[in-house]
Amino acid sequence: MHISSSLIISTYNWPEALDLCLKSVLDQHQLPDEIIIADDGSGDETRALIQRYQNDSPKPIKHVWHSDEGFRKTIILNTAVKEAKGAYLIQIDGDIIVHPEFVRDHLSVAKQGQFIRGSRAMLDSSTTRHALQVRRTHFGPFSKGVKHRLNALHIPALSSFIRTDPYNPADVKGCNMAYWKSDFVLVNGYNNDLTGWGHEDIELAARFVNNGIRKRHLKWAAVCFHIDHPHNSRANESANKAVYERVLSSGTKQCTNGYNSTLNQPQ
Repeated sequence: MHISSSLIISTYNWPEALDLCLKSVLDQHQLPDEIIIADDGSGDETRALIQRYQNDSPKPIKHVWHSDEGFRKTIILNTAVKEAKGAYLIQIDGDIIVHPEFVRDHLSVAKQGQFIRGSRAMLDSSTTRHALQVRRTHFGPFSKGVKHRLNALHIPALSSFIRTDPYNPADVKGCNMAYWKSDFVLVNGYNNDLTGWGHEDIELAARFVNNGIRKRHLKWAAVCFHIDHPHNSRANESANKAVYERVLSSGTKQCTNGYNSTLNQPQ
């Protein structure tokens, strides 16, 4: 049975990394039905890059943008989901290179009542510099400069043997996750009150869990590689973490200022 899917890619002002990300996406053995770029206020260079890919892509690429007013990733992701036509949403960041079976792996395990927490391997700084220079997008567990090599193994047949707590949202990463759009709408999406870097993904996952939606840790499948970069400012991390902890302790099922708040915003 075909599951309609949207791949959502968040980005901000790093077109060189987004180029590798999109290049790896178009190398997929099974493409999503559409690709949506959730752009948190990038400039003209990113816009031009996306336009080039839009001209060449066999699947629609939508560029969802808002003005640069600081780190507002939750808002632009909610807006991107609003535009998504797929029933199943796969989410990555624009500094991620995906394995050629990435989308197929995600869709093969899509199941009602669960969301996916994926894994990632890391590229070190020198490998990142070289990959950006030569536009390299193919890596494996034994490639030079790959860290967390176990996460780079692609053995889907063994993935079902990985067991983690399905009701623990603490390790969810938005750079590799997937969920049903209907579940995202149910919990009112990302919490727009979380501004600045930190914990927006686990806070969303906590509300999934509070609604009885189970987490599946997908390992040795849906493999991706994180491009090295300096850390964002973490000035708001403790405040965002406190919101997450309140959601856990209170059993909150929806945020107040989330997906529904984007529905009437002009594009």
